[in-house]
Amino acid sequence: MKKPNFKKFSFIIGKRQIMLAGMTLVLGTAIYVNYAMTASGGIKATDKVNSKNINYGDAQLVQAEENGSDYFAKARMERTASRDKAAETLQNIIGGGDSTPEEQEAASEEAAAMTGLIEKESKVENLIKAAGFSDCVVYLDGENANIVVQTADGLIQTEAAQIKDILLSEVSVPAENIRIYDVE
Repeated sequence: MKKPNFKKFSFIIGKRQIMLAGMTLVLGTAIYVNYAMTASGGIKATDKVNSKNINYGDAQLVQAEENGSDYFAKARMERTASRDKAAETLQNIIGGGDSTPEEQEAASEEAAAMTGLIEKESKVENLIKAAGFSDCVVYLDGENANIVVQTADGLIQTEAAQIKDILLSEVSVPAENIRIYDVE
């Protein structure tokens, strides 16, 4: 008769077993600390959170805090100063002696794109004013469109949709990248 071939079970503690035991100990400690902290203080009530149904792709309405006429004058001046500085930089690259022909061509294309955006901003602003809004400022960068309009009673959804339609008739911008702000 043959004896059955049993392998002797050897209890070897290796690196994996030590790591597993250590991680189990840390996890157990974290659970105990969490339990002790919540049991002593209980669950505290927080303020109610009002959630709105967000329809992604719709224009977002945000109220600005500044006085209307001051805001638009200041915004136009800042936008003009920013564009003038960018145009000056591009002119230096185009006319600079140390720039390569590829850099000069890229700067020339960027200047043409900037000029196109400035024209589109002006056209959209005029169309929005023609739609009955007292004042507005449009910021375009090719990917995004930010529009600030002045309203007497706040902007309603139909007016926001009208502004969005005006913008999309002149510029190709993804709907989720359109932001409409109102200043009263």
